[in-house]
Amino acid sequence: MPQTSRPLRKLGFLTIGLFDGAEPRAGHESTLGVIELGERLGFDSAWVRHRHLQYGISSPVAVLAAATQRTSRIELGTAVIPLGWENPLRLAEDLATVDILSGGRLNPGVSVGPPMHFDRVRHALYPDTAEAEDFGYGRVRRLLGLVRGERVTDFRGTEGFESYSDRVEPHSPGLGRRMWYGGASLRSARWAGEQGMNFLTSSVVRAEESADFAAIQLSHVREFRAHHPQGERARVSQGLVVVPTDSASPGQRARYEAYARERLPRTAAPQGPARMLFAPDLVGTSEQIAERLHAQPAFREVDEVAFALPFTFEHEDYVQILTDIATRLGPALGWSPAA
Repeated sequence: MPQTSRPLRKLGFLTIGLFDGAEPRAGHESTLGVIELGERLGFDSAWVRHRHLQYGISSPVAVLAAATQRTSRIELGTAVIPLGWENPLRLAEDLATVDILSGGRLNPGVSVGPPMHFDRVRHALYPDTAEAEDFGYGRVRRLLGLVRGERVTDFRGTEGFESYSDRVEPHSPGLGRRMWYGGASLRSARWAGEQGMNFLTSSVVRAEESADFAAIQLSHVREFRAHHPQGERARVSQGLVVVPTDSASPGQRARYEAYARERLPRTAAPQGPARMLFAPDLVGTSEQIAERLHAQPAFREVDEVAFALPFTFEHEDYVQILTDIATRLGPALGWSPAA
């Protein structure tokens, strides 16, 4: 089997946290249970995706706050929080609070752009300021500055019996180094590097100059590191949908293969006006998946991954998939579970 140039150092997973709208608690408990399982299996990180006005996690920071109290070692990340829905100052307070509760394990991933279906939600989200809102990189800069301890106000001191700070409190000193940007374009990769952030690249990229997913993703990794102060040591995490079938039942294997087959046509060409290009889902034995990963140029240049769990599977499916990733696929990629 061909070897990677960078041994796999960190193995993580990503979940969307689906739930039944009539009984949402069960789905949220399932998500927390999956994160607890990930820690027991030795995964280095667990990430939650963000969904507004859908039946997936709408408040990842709140979910991860609960996860901090059920785990002690595993890193907890968001992939990603779309900042168009957020007030950067309030989000900075929440992130710092959860990071303190976790003992410094939070890895916030963010992205920019107008909220999805903005025309439908603008009057509920920004009834008075929709036209003035900045949905570009400036919003991330504000968040970064606030998380890193920049002054918010010119007043610091005591007023009556109340003490005031001039920065976001609580302040978590290491959090600023664990901020991630989820990017799908060459421009985003360059910008994230210039800001000294970490970079999340996923199974979706923007086909700007070609329709070769592997070549595009590799160019993003290299562009990011070329503009990052730490160069080749800058952190990049690759996220793909990976479904090992080693211990799956025949019924599970059939469902997994049908899932990937149904989604395969969208990988043939760029989709929509934004020309989004999707990577195929990887379904098979751990040995087969490892060979396909080793053949990917971008995978050979990263040492961290956050494999995405398929959206619509059952809890027991996630248990099987995570167990196979930790016990079979991870070791096949040169990874060792955390103690």
